Amino acid sequence: MAHSALDPIALSLLWGSFVSVTDEMGSTLRKTAFSQAVREADDFSTGIFDRQGRLIAQGNFTPGHLGAMPYVVRTVIDYYPLETFKPGDGVLLNDSAMGSGHFPDFFLVSPVFFEGELVGFVCNIAHQIDVGGAAPGSQKVIGVTEAYQEGIRILPVKVIVEGEFDQQIMRLICANVRMPEHVRGDLSAQRNANHLGVLRVQAIFDKFGVEGVAAGIEEIFDRSEAKMRALIREIPNGVYSFEDCLDSYEIGGEPIRVAVDVTIIDDEVVVDFSRSSDQVPAAINAYQNFTRAHAMFAVRAFTDPFMPQNDGSIRPVAVIGRQGSFFNPVFPAPSGGRAAIQVRIFEVINGALAPLLKDKAMGGFSHWSNPIIGGIDERTGHAFIYYDLVFAGFGARAYADGVEGLAPVINCANIPVEVHETYNPIKINRLELIQDSGGAGKFRGGCGLRKDIEIRTAEVQLSLLGDRHARAPYGLFGAESGALAASILNPDGEAIALHSKQTCTLKRGDVLSLRLAGGGGYGPVTERDPAAVRRDVSDGFVSPEAALRRYGIRIDS
Repeated sequence: MAHSALDPIALSLLWGSFVSVTDEMGSTLRKTAFSQAVREADDFSTGIFDRQGRLIAQGNFTPGHLGAMPYVVRTVIDYYPLETFKPGDGVLLNDSAMGSGHFPDFFLVSPVFFEGELVGFVCNIAHQIDVGGAAPGSQKVIGVTEAYQEGIRILPVKVIVEGEFDQQIMRLICANVRMPEHVRGDLSAQRNANHLGVLRVQAIFDKFGVEGVAAGIEEIFDRSEAKMRALIREIPNGVYSFEDCLDSYEIGGEPIRVAVDVTIIDDEVVVDFSRSSDQVPAAINAYQNFTRAHAMFAVRAFTDPFMPQNDGSIRPVAVIGRQGSFFNPVFPAPSGGRAAIQVRIFEVINGALAPLLKDKAMGGFSHWSNPIIGGIDERTGHAFIYYDLVFAGFGARAYADGVEGLAPVINCANIPVEVHETYNPIKINRLELIQDSGGAGKFRGGCGLRKDIEIRTAEVQLSLLGDRHARAPYGLFGAESGALAASILNPDGEAIALHSKQTCTLKRGDVLSLRLAGGGGYGPVTERDPAAVRRDVSDGFVSPEAALRRYGIRIDS
């Protein structure tokens, strides 16, 4: 059905305007943020919604945030009927089940009024560097058995009224976190982003008119839905399954089964995680919004990653999981460390669809590491939290080797060494790619990465969030897996192997060596171009010994 009162050029301008606003909101949030997590790592997202809570457009940020955001806005509307909103309001929530799966993610939803009428909402989410709980950074996995141990939990509440923070609520929040100035600063940045978003959306309505915008939005939704359904119809009907495992949540424990069944029925997709393990008594469970978000991302990657992401494009996709399972836990299941498993959600869907869509499939990622170190900085006498995002190699593709140093599945960034060393009592002794770690194949998996962090204050608490210590990233179609990951304490002394999700105390002079896995390869090893092997040796990605052992190619020093 045609809705548009706008010609094709005007409709394109309308869509571009919405996307531009979400990007500008993100820039505002980044530039005015206080913490390294937001300012440097880009651990935030933005979106625009209509007055019914339907997603219109989103910024090019993190799938786990963006996929949860439509359900966040609808929850806010359930708590606050439309007639109760006023200009300048801001509703805050961070509940794991309502939000994106763990308490550090603070969502701020603000209404947009035009000519006295509520016409929509803007929303942003920022990962707060600490929200209290059992360990600095609020992402301790082992020893946390229920959500109440993970920090302050906020159900939808109007934290901003007429553009100003409710100081009583702010005092309550800041009294429960280790670094209140960072949380207050990042919340102010979130307010800034939404204020800018409201002004820019109002300008869109002023330019195109209320009726023109409304008709254009419906047209965008309908076209996006039709495009997505057409892409799904190109995939043969059937049920496609895959299984992998996450490292155990405790030392010496059993691995966590990650199993998916992807059902294609004409122009619809059902992604079912019900065969996965039960929820676990550790802070790593994936609540439904988080599971749904990354599954939606995977489906989009295997159809058309460049098509508009909005309410229309997500309609043909359903993501489900057995209640009480690892991917649909029952509250108060803890979930603070759920970031450590998001890559695996994508990877099992990738594994299921790879036989059908070989040109779009990839080998397994090297995973990533999210170490958090907290304590007192003796230089200042104040609390500090070293929050890091460490990224290594992608899996190889049907036409190229895996790349290194990019964030898999999330649009975050490696935080510069200089920033870490300036704001935290640590020193980065090594940051380098790991030779021979990428899976061999016709195309080689991306190399793993080593990062050695030295402690330069009396005592700190470490919370590790990693994976692939037990099961390596898989290769596809005859290729080899990447090398396993490892976390080692004091590698140049009495080296101690750490669990991928361990929490422990470190002392001055201790060195934490994070060694991320290598990405999986793609295609038969025997089909690799000898010139590519020689180039890898020259670049240091592959040693001469491995070139001979893996590829049968002798290279003199």
